[in-house]
Amino acid sequence: MKRLLVLACATAALSMTTGAAMADSIKGKAGITGRVGFLIPADGEIGPFKNDTDAGIIGGGGFIFGIDNHFAAEVDVTRSAFESQFGDFGVTNIALGAQYRFALEQPKLVPYVGAGLDILIIDADQGRTVDTTAGVHASGGVDYFLMKQLALTTEAKLVVAPDTDINNSTGKVGNFDPLAFSTTFGVRYFFN
Repeated sequence: MKRLLVLACATAALSMTTGAAMADSIKGKAGITGRVGFLIPADGEIGPFKNDTDAGIIGGGGFIFGIDNHFAAEVDVTRSAFESQFGDFGVTNIALGAQYRFALEQPKLVPYVGAGLDILIIDADQGRTVDTTAGVHASGGVDYFLMKQLALTTEAKLVVAPDTDINNSTGKVGNFDPLAFSTTFGVRYFFN
């Protein structure tokens, strides 16, 4: 038991020192991110009726690459699903973006802000189709480094895009509003 306690303390001390040494700069680092969370979608319209939506789930992952000490490029693919008054919807979001990462005196904590372009591939149930659309996003989050290559991450993201058509076999039946706010939690692993 005593050896196990000593090993745990040594591992914790090692992870604190290595995390502090690497968390302040992302230059040249490449990594992957996995995340899961909650989505609050906007309401749309089906014919003359408002289509009330429920909160949904979102999950996915992506790649990040450090351009310099503060800027990083990011590619994320997420999938969200939610229910509405008139059926279920799903959105696959392919996001291309950039982050500005702040350097703090607490080297294990790295807050960031980001923005970018989104391609939204939308599907619906009940024999309906929804047109694909493009939009933009703004995000903010924080990485907490557990060790040199591993960080916990949390992010809030707002996606804005123009309304797109909901169609069935007879033609247009309503509008889908892609506006959505999400909060996710996940893990980032850096390869170098």
